[in-house]
Amino acid sequence: MQFSSSLLENAVNEFAKLPGIGKKTALRLVLHLLKQEASSVQGFGETIVKMRDEIKFCQRCYNVADADICSICANSMRKQEIICVVENIRDVIAIESTQQYNGIYHVLGGIISPLDGVGPDQLNIDPLINRIQKEEIQEIIFALSPNIQGDTTIYYIQKKLKAAPIKITTIARGIAFGGELEYADEMTLARSITNRMPVENYMSK
Repeated sequence: MQFSSSLLENAVNEFAKLPGIGKKTALRLVLHLLKQEASSVQGFGETIVKMRDEIKFCQRCYNVADADICSICANSMRKQEIICVVENIRDVIAIESTQQYNGIYHVLGGIISPLDGVGPDQLNIDPLINRIQKEEIQEIIFALSPNIQGDTTIYYIQKKLKAAPIKITTIARGIAFGGELEYADEMTLARSITNRMPVENYMSK
């Protein structure tokens, strides 16, 4: 791809660094911005910079937040005694989109995957254990992607919570094994949460 402007080329290269964006799509996006008013493009850039500089992670659940505690954790109308354990922030957004869950969350920041060099110590597992010990938690729902890594993570945390007097469940297998939670349609995900099952039953299948 040949460019007559180094400024255009640099912009295309930056957009192409985004996941799922190839050089042709990056060029289309950059050319779209060139057609916009300078003030609009400036506002776009300032919004991105402001997001990166000022966004925080909830000190309680590790979800994205504008303050030290996210809006979900701070919402007194949510069921504070139920924690939905997810892999990443995208999964929180996916579950919230179903409007079928009214508890709170805990974002692990990934799942255990030895082949990828990701162990328990690199995830937010210990903070989850501490939350359960300190807060009046009645149930945790595992909403991890249904694959070997997800199952390994569930098994590991379940062993850690063996002595805890809480209900441990996981979303139903409405999502195909090996699928990604964030790509499940809202109805399937909603049913999986509603029809959650005890972990013991899930792990024995």
